[in-house]
Amino acid sequence: MPKLRILAAALAASCAAIASAAPAAEQVIQVPGFADFLAVDGDGVWVTNAGRVERWTRKGKRAEVAMGRPCGAMALSAGSLWVADCEKNALVRIDAATAEKTATIATGIANPKGELNVVAEAGSIWVASDQKGVVSRVDPASNRVTATVPVSAGTYYLASGFGSVWAVSSESATIQRIDPATNSVASTTALGRQPGFLAAGEGAVWVQEQGDGTVARVDPVSGEVTGRVKVGDVLQYGDIDTGGGMIWLRTTEGQTFVAIDPKTLKIKARVGKVEGSGALRFTAKGLWTSAHDVHTLTWWPHPARLAK
Repeated sequence: MPKLRILAAALAASCAAIASAAPAAEQVIQVPGFADFLAVDGDGVWVTNAGRVERWTRKGKRAEVAMGRPCGAMALSAGSLWVADCEKNALVRIDAATAEKTATIATGIANPKGELNVVAEAGSIWVASDQKGVVSRVDPASNRVTATVPVSAGTYYLASGFGSVWAVSSESATIQRIDPATNSVASTTALGRQPGFLAAGEGAVWVQEQGDGTVARVDPVSGEVTGRVKVGDVLQYGDIDTGGGMIWLRTTEGQTFVAIDPKTLKIKARVGKVEGSGALRFTAKGLWTSAHDVHTLTWWPHPARLAK
């Protein structure tokens, strides 16, 4: 009997060790309205919602700022949250500490349907401002447009990284590298069908080719496509981010998101249930996803373990 008790105790201790090493369960937070695009701010995220932007942490809502119709992915820079307003056709600046609007800048918004990105690069804020093909550069010191860059028609999607602004046109099926030093396009590369959201990091620029169900890897020096990974039939619309040695892709079919190895272009994990469209942002401690159809934010702890 003593041997059996010792064995049982050892087994219990072993199981406890395994349980502590396993990733904790995800935390689902109910967010009324239409929680969509995300921007990481410390231990929480800013979220676009119906007629407002909100700051949430794992403990609940911390701030709310009324807007006309916040749309697209946001940027945090110069102590401010920068948000496109598709109703005002403008870029709105919000003090991230006080949650007060400090400026509304009449930039124009290229896609009034709301699929677009605001990004920060080279000390400026950048937004696609005209469907005909214009990206506007805003100086945070003056809250004024200091340059307009001609790009491919139908350019809505932007990313910053590797010292450049990267601009994708779904209509023209191109990615262009904007050089902030010259405020001009330095390279143009053809993409697959209906390219959309993109992210820069983990050694490359990564673009959703939504119509093909693929993610394209773009070399940040040459601007050329160096590989692709097939994820599903389509990738509408979802989101994409990089970090922790992985590419993180918010999907709308089959699962909530996937993790992609940037070197091998292999899918390392398919995580979560189908939740419709939403956004995704990586942090070192966890991954945030939104799902506006079911009115939730989800926190996925230790995302690197999910991809093993």
